[in-house]
Amino acid sequence: MAGVICIVAYRPKPGRESEILELVRNRVPTLRKEGLVTDRVPVMMRAKDGTIIEVSEWKSHEAIEEAHKNPRVLAMWDKFFAACDCVPLKTVPEAEAMFAGFEPQ
Repeated sequence: MAGVICIVAYRPKPGRESEILELVRNRVPTLRKEGLVTDRVPVMMRAKDGTIIEVSEWKSHEAIEEAHKNPRVLAMWDKFFAACDCVPLKTVPEAEAMFAGFEPQ
C-alpha cells in the first residue's frame, strides 16, 4: 500500500492563532496513535496571512476513510473546525509564486 502525502491549509479564526498551531502540532501524533499515518515527520509552516500549512503522510487512502469513522479523530477535527477554516492551498498568496516561501513552525 502506498502512502498519501497531504497538504492542508488551516486559516485560524480571529483570536485562535495559538490554539490552531497547538492543534496542528498534535494532529499527527494523534493520528499515529490510531495507526493512520506513517512515521514521516510532518512539515509545518506559516504564511504571511497567518495560515498554517501542514504536509504529512497518511498510510493509505483506506486510512483516510478510517479516520472519518474514528471517534478520537472526529473529536480532534471538531476542535479544528471551531478554531479554523480549512482552505484550498491556492488561496494562500505564497502559493502563486514558483518558489513559495513560508515561515517554519
